[in-house]
Amino acid sequence: MAGPLPLGDPAPADGLLPASASVGASERDFGVYLHVPFCRVRCGYCDFNTYTATELRGVKQSDYASQAVLEVESAGRILRESGLPERAASTVFFGGGTPTLLPVTDLAKMLQAVRSEWGIAPGAEVTTEANPDSVDAAYLESLAAAGFTRVSFGMQSAVPSVLATLERTHDPERVPLVVRWARDVGLDVSLDLIYGTPGETIDDWRASLEHAILQAPDHLSAYSLIVEEGTKLARQIRRGDIVPTNDDQQAEFYELADELLAAAGYHWYEVSNWATDASHESRHNLSYWRSQDWWGVGPGAHSHVGGVRWWNVKHPAAYAERVLGGVSPAVGRETLDDATRELERVLLLSRIRTGIPIASLSAAGRHEIAGLIADELVDARAALSGTLELTLTGRLLADAVVRRITD
Repeated sequence: MAGPLPLGDPAPADGLLPASASVGASERDFGVYLHVPFCRVRCGYCDFNTYTATELRGVKQSDYASQAVLEVESAGRILRESGLPERAASTVFFGGGTPTLLPVTDLAKMLQAVRSEWGIAPGAEVTTEANPDSVDAAYLESLAAAGFTRVSFGMQSAVPSVLATLERTHDPERVPLVVRWARDVGLDVSLDLIYGTPGETIDDWRASLEHAILQAPDHLSAYSLIVEEGTKLARQIRRGDIVPTNDDQQAEFYELADELLAAAGYHWYEVSNWATDASHESRHNLSYWRSQDWWGVGPGAHSHVGGVRWWNVKHPAAYAERVLGGVSPAVGRETLDDATRELERVLLLSRIRTGIPIASLSAAGRHEIAGLIADELVDARAALSGTLELTLTGRLLADAVVRRITD
């Protein structure tokens, strides 16, 4: 199961936001995240708020879309009554879990609720995550017809032994099929990879990268495996059944990813993300890194509007009880103070290639730039032009860079 929710103040039952949330809202993008908390099996490394059929306890997957629609409708009312301006959704993202475990008609129903409540901006990015074994050609065709523009497949690895350690159930040979089917109906394609799985070799990782590149996706994500407390994988490592990958190996994997992806024509635009060009960068994820506004729908979903962050109850049964009872599913929230907002701004913007204007840093932060250049953590040419942009080494040590410019 996922870890505990953050600590915070109790969220009001009506969900209304403080007046501060509306300040400058018309200048910020608005996105919608819809969490679908269902999986066929629980992978041993996963710490997301997801549930298999045996863990649902009295609620049904078939009822979920209608419950999510109720939250979307409530969200529209809350934003209006809180004084927020009307804004069409510039991005919509279905994540999980495995959203594509639901019938396409359910996802289309949820997307239509967003369209009806807020509108969807012209050219909006509308994405769903999918496992390669959870869709076929007809399903993908129906997604495109419903208004989806993009699909992100959880490939993770092309090596069966690595997939087995991760407890992923799909056949890696299915990846070329689903990519082709998505392409045939006009969907953009992203592939998600994980590196640093215990027992994975550099040759395994190279094979996965080469297999992914061969599919010519528009976008690739490569995430270092994080061993989360409370997961099966953490227990296996603690017992000594599995040896974790060390930091040096993780760095070697990352460097290989950057080398092969760059050679194949992909550019990095965020520490863990590459795209063929700017038009295929994930606009939804960029909105997170740029501290824009988004409403998170579903159990355990997090939202952020104008420096106010809140999160929903975790279990689908508790979520259903609230939305069916006309009560906000939000259980906790926090209003960020100026210092916290500034720290998050630096932390998030430092991860993307466009970087941070050096002039916007504190005097102490600006004083660190020369040392960061000398340590080859920050690009010297970009710094001379007034922007802090991480080098390859800087990306590997991004947290250390942030500490130096914010301490």
